[in-house]
Amino acid sequence: MQHRLSPGYWLLLCLALSGCAGYAPPAAFVGMERAAVIAQMGQPDRERSLDDGSRLEFPRAPYGRHTWFVYFDAAGRAKHAEQVLTPENFTRINPGMTQDEVLTLLGRPGDVRLLGRSRGVVWSYRYENNDCRWFQVELSLEHAVRSAGYGEPPECEHNGDRSD
Repeated sequence: MQHRLSPGYWLLLCLALSGCAGYAPPAAFVGMERAAVIAQMGQPDRERSLDDGSRLEFPRAPYGRHTWFVYFDAAGRAKHAEQVLTPENFTRINPGMTQDEVLTLLGRPGDVRLLGRSRGVVWSYRYENNDCRWFQVELSLEHAVRSAGYGEPPECEHNGDRSD
């Protein structure tokens, strides 16, 4: 019996593959102009002014596991890039930090959930790891970090039917 794939499947596959083409900065991006980096990676989520230039932020959320920060000099040429969703950066998130400080370190979260009883929100970041985990930041109504740690994303939750 031969199975035929629907046209919708092929469209989804094409979109997924084309979206991956600009997933990370090109290998030889140092020295590239800002417009060329954007053409390669797509529109940034945010631009931040820095003392010696600027930074463009490229989160690959909601299901991507990377957020790229690309740094530019004052002339608008790429200097370096870094993938910021790392355990090392997660350890820098501490109670009392402001919401903007978290955004400055990690960029936009992939998932935002309201806490019950108007207690604030939880920001979740998927990241590259060998387990099914994400990093979560609980923010108070005052936009300050209340707690931070690791959790299990919804796609990994078990329904209690495990036999182990």
